[in-house]
Amino acid sequence: MSSPFHVVVAPDKFKGSLSAAEVARTIADGFREGFLAALPAPTGPGGPVPAVESTEIPVADGGEGTVEAALRSAGFEAVTTRVTGPTGDLVEATSARNGDVALVEMAQASGLDRLPGGTPAPLTAGTRGTGQLVRAALDAGAREVVLAVGGSAGTDGGAGILAALGARLLDARGRDLPDGGAALLDLDRIDLSGLDPRARAARWTLAADVDNPLLGPRGAAAVFGPQKGASPDDVALLDRALTRFADVLAATTGHDARDTPGAGAAGGTGLVALGLFGAVRRPGVEVVLDLVGWERRATGADLVVTGEGSFDEQSLGGKTPVGVAAAAARSGAPVVVLSGRRQLPEERWRAAGFADARALTDLEPDPRVCVREAGPLLHRLARDLGAEHGARVAGGR
Repeated sequence: MSSPFHVVVAPDKFKGSLSAAEVARTIADGFREGFLAALPAPTGPGGPVPAVESTEIPVADGGEGTVEAALRSAGFEAVTTRVTGPTGDLVEATSARNGDVALVEMAQASGLDRLPGGTPAPLTAGTRGTGQLVRAALDAGAREVVLAVGGSAGTDGGAGILAALGARLLDARGRDLPDGGAALLDLDRIDLSGLDPRARAARWTLAADVDNPLLGPRGAAAVFGPQKGASPDDVALLDRALTRFADVLAATTGHDARDTPGAGAAGGTGLVALGLFGAVRRPGVEVVLDLVGWERRATGADLVVTGEGSFDEQSLGGKTPVGVAAAAARSGAPVVVLSGRRQLPEERWRAAGFADARALTDLEPDPRVCVREAGPLLHRLARDLGAEHGARVAGGR
């Protein structure tokens, strides 16, 4: 073999089992073990020739794990800030910074995982902490904000972000509204005179996979509210509250973004990001792949291996594996997805650009065991994949 077989390993996390970095390392180790075992020992005057090399690129789709991917794969530095959690408790949240670019992950400050005791708070959870992360980034000199949304706990239209950046949301008696989506029903006016001018001057990217509008049957409350614990009555109330917020914001700014694709992202945070800060919406995984330098690091790949916990219909809507497959297609490298479970028929994943799709449940049918033993099972899965490719190389295919 004149040159090493180059495998690029670019997975997301297996939620509840392994981080994206752990998944990448496990796959790379297993693949290499299987690949080398299938090859005859290389010989030559220069000594052994390396038969396989791997490039590990842990990635994410804009939700939980996006900051971690930037820290591990893109040369960003971690910045930890004490901010307001979704229900008012103080939490330690980490953002990432590289020069004048700040990556703010909403889940860090305002995510479902930040709810005390995991108790849903669909009417009162807010986004103030995310705005505090943005403000801290601006204080440190950021001039570009990448806002990665996903896994948010509330449905406040981004009102908390506005408040943290200096705006005032007032009721008819001139009192500041409490945080949370339900409070927006009492919104009378928005005072932007104290809004941090650096926020409007900054370049914003909204890393969001969804294109939902703010309101209605495809809006933030109706589609995503139940995932945050909202009952049917809560959904109706939140939709009315967001309508009020959109009305007042449009009257204040002269710009109505409620129907802009993506305005409904992250409990309606897209409304503020797109309508007030002029954000450009991009799929989260595309943003992450740009940050980690995909084009440079994946050049010359013979195989790309990606993965996530559950490979299903939601995956085809822009999750990490599909984003990686689209990026890999530009170089012609085949893509294999390894997952905890696979819930797509073969014709669906092949049509999405995958050469192969394997799951831990192929080895162990009990999902509970797969979660508990994800590391060893994933190593086996990757080792088998590596052995097959090593055998092909050894056979000259």
